Amino acid sequence: MKLRLNKTVAAVASSALLLMVVPAVGIASTSGAASKPTYTIGYEGPLSGGNQQLGLNMVFAVQLAINQANASGKLPFKLTLRTYDDQGDPTISPTQAQAAVANKKLVAIVGPAFSGATAAAEPFYSAAHVATVSPSATRVSLATGGWHNFFRVVADDGVQGPADADYLVKKLKLNSVYVVDDGTSYGAGLAGAVAAQAKSDGATVSTATVPGTSQCQNGTASATEYSAAATQAVASGAKALFYGGYYCDLGLFLGALSSAGYTGTVMSGDGSLSPALIQGTTPASAANGTLLTCACATSTNKKFNSAYQALAHFSAANATYAPESYDAANAIINAMKHLKKVTRAGIVAELHKLAYKGMTKLVKFQSDGNIAGSAIFVNKVENGKIVQLGLE
Repeated sequence: MKLRLNKTVAAVASSALLLMVVPAVGIASTSGAASKPTYTIGYEGPLSGGNQQLGLNMVFAVQLAINQANASGKLPFKLTLRTYDDQGDPTISPTQAQAAVANKKLVAIVGPAFSGATAAAEPFYSAAHVATVSPSATRVSLATGGWHNFFRVVADDGVQGPADADYLVKKLKLNSVYVVDDGTSYGAGLAGAVAAQAKSDGATVSTATVPGTSQCQNGTASATEYSAAATQAVASGAKALFYGGYYCDLGLFLGALSSAGYTGTVMSGDGSLSPALIQGTTPASAANGTLLTCACATSTNKKFNSAYQALAHFSAANATYAPESYDAANAIINAMKHLKKVTRAGIVAELHKLAYKGMTKLVKFQSDGNIAGSAIFVNKVENGKIVQLGLE
């Protein structure tokens, strides 16, 4: 089953794909500006397919950072944005990565967005010394792949998973947890971390894998499969259910859980943190009460929110990973500022030394590319809207 985007999102998507192939607006028009060299920052992530909205959330934030940097007139260079649509699919991302590194003007990438796509693309970026700063890829092993060019501005599943488990077992006092993953590298990784910590916390844990729908399109999951999985969840007697996967599949699962009569607490991670989760749940009310966690925060920065709305034509309030994408782009730009000669390898070296006060946090990387410290936030679907409750 394919999750359908609403008409507004679809229109935005079309305009976004047109927008990204032209130079960013706001470039200074003085005669001196004409002599400045032009460099390209790329974005790789899902700009079509079932997870398109997540990609749109990110790419408009990157475009905004570039527009503002150009408009400041303070840069010794000009910037443009180029996008590489991998649909969040690890079978597509290598081709997009190769296209990116072949672009001689491209100096760095914001992304890739998804963990599986990142793992598949990194060998190509690493070989070309292209810095990749992901706003969202959380798979633990990405930082141990030997890629000196890899960075991320969010905490990994090794931080988020245990925090999620502690929230369910220690804070909510739920002593039995049914952990389901969608079979993806992201979903299985996060679910595995939750299951391990929940057991350590003393909870009774049972696990299951329900193959996802291949990013919500042309996949393997069926209504019958979710119905069976929901029946098993009810039969487990678990007071809490954790789902490791993406919003499109969780929406289907929530509908099935409602039909099966499941009354426990449902939690999922950042892959499910999207208003599209509610739109893709039948009935939509079945999403109410679902807890959604993320190493990302809801933006309360009025200046950013206003500028983002003007560019994207949708709100930044529920644009998951937009603030982190903005920070990732600005981290790259700030690294470039410190170079007398901008090169791909030079940006990688500067990012390893960077201490940049971003909108969401101090952007400072550990030697393996992991962010140096990060908080995990918990959100809840209340009356058809996602509300941030605070830190776990």
